[in-house]
Amino acid sequence: MSPSGALVAILPCNDLDASERFYNRLGFARPDSERPAGEADTYRMLSNGKGGYLHLTGAVEGWLIPGQNPFGLYLYLEDVDAAAREFGQSPEDKPWGMYEFALSDPDEALVRVGWPSRLRAAV
Repeated sequence: MSPSGALVAILPCNDLDASERFYNRLGFARPDSERPAGEADTYRMLSNGKGGYLHLTGAVEGWLIPGQNPFGLYLYLEDVDAAAREFGQSPEDKPWGMYEFALSDPDEALVRVGWPSRLRAAV
């Protein structure tokens, strides 16, 4: 698949290390964790190896106010239950046709993880 037309979220973070650890738990990692010597560590590109990409960038002071983070992400993930267990959450079927759960990242960005209810394998 060609990357032409792909859309990638760029998420500002107060603590890049904490945010990266959080998104690692959702299956995202840096393909190459080494950065050139002397290069500032203010931007990280993560991938889940399944076509999902997330870029983390250092937030400008004052952008992210606790309890007022306007950012949100939706991760379509077939194994919602495994991700929910990782975070101690309980997914449920929603009226809008998604089997999902929601949580907040370290900067309180809303992160929803779900899969269409109609595509779930019969349990």
